[in-house]
Amino acid sequence: MNSSNFFQNKTSLITLIACSLVVIISLGVRQTFGLFYLDFSTDLGISITHFGFAIGLQLFLWGLFGPVMGIITDKYGGNVAIFIGFLFYLAGVYLFYAGFNTGFYFTLTIGILIGVGLGSTAISIPVAVVAKHFPISNRTIATGIVTSAGSFGYFVSPLIVRYSLIEVGWESTILFFIFFLILGLVVCLFITTPKIPIGTSVQENKQTAKEAIREAFTNSSFNYLTLGFFVCGWHIALVATHIPTYVNDRGLPEWCAAAILALIGLFNMVGTLCAGYLSTKFSKKKILSAIYLLRGVSIMYFIFLPPSIFNAMVFGITFGFLWLATVPPTNGLVAHIFGTKYIGLLYGFVFLSHQVGSFLGAYLGGVFYELYGNFDLAWYVSIGLSIFAGIIHLPIKEKTIERPQLA
Repeated sequence: MNSSNFFQNKTSLITLIACSLVVIISLGVRQTFGLFYLDFSTDLGISITHFGFAIGLQLFLWGLFGPVMGIITDKYGGNVAIFIGFLFYLAGVYLFYAGFNTGFYFTLTIGILIGVGLGSTAISIPVAVVAKHFPISNRTIATGIVTSAGSFGYFVSPLIVRYSLIEVGWESTILFFIFFLILGLVVCLFITTPKIPIGTSVQENKQTAKEAIREAFTNSSFNYLTLGFFVCGWHIALVATHIPTYVNDRGLPEWCAAAILALIGLFNMVGTLCAGYLSTKFSKKKILSAIYLLRGVSIMYFIFLPPSIFNAMVFGITFGFLWLATVPPTNGLVAHIFGTKYIGLLYGFVFLSHQVGSFLGAYLGGVFYELYGNFDLAWYVSIGLSIFAGIIHLPIKEKTIERPQLA
């Protein structure tokens, strides 16, 4: 693929780089909260249910504010939405560092403020902005690059945070997060959003946001896609939040959890780029169906075979390859079916479903653990949801909506 054909102009290249840096910072910080649980439990008296609820609320608000930030993105630009998000994110981390970190304040800082901030700084808005810069021929590759950048954050942050927790403790580690988030505020200023997205038709450009929402929610393919993304959220939140506790219970060394999360980030870079490329060549719905079914296989391998460092690493590699591989084909389907004018808004609704699943995965994982003393039920639900998601994507119609000519 010729680079001049891939990058429409200098602005698209700068935006792609800036959005990639945004998700590296945002997702890199967010990915590591599970590693803090033992310290939070010891020093702050946070129970696993309280921790799971705060993280679950964070993930839910991340999704709830996705459509809101999508409206801001589509109307005022992605740089405005992402800047606002980083302000909330920074406020949450700073207040937590300043001592607002117990009882309700733990939920307020880690759960509410950071959750609102993630609504625009994490994957959905940067991906939506980049999608507006590229035509259908290479859109999923471009969004795959952004998603893969987030995976790089997933890869390096657990290793850095694990080292930092050992050497300087959790408070100094939180302070480092503040510096990274300030950098994010600067980076987002380089993001631009085209007034008329690449490949937008005349009919699409005259459509109102209300008409776009009505069109999407009366379309069965959109609803199937939304239901499927719920499963993605459950899987990711359960693993990211509770894998440190799970591997500890299975008798594996503490470093094993950080290694799993790092491997997830490393191999997700490969998985998302592969998914982005394959989505330009093959059926996006079939790629999604395969990803979800293979996630179930990866989970079964991990929980049913005897615990060992080798099996844990295999899980990190295989689940990592599938981790955010769902994003390029999911975003690509929304853009392909409905166009890119309101991609921020519509993908925001799809992502809200993802985050409802994330809330339940993080919160119910903790609830099940306190009720039964293990995560078995949470894993069994995850396997069942993998099968459900593998099936629900198959009826999707990968066809662009033909809108009537507008006056």
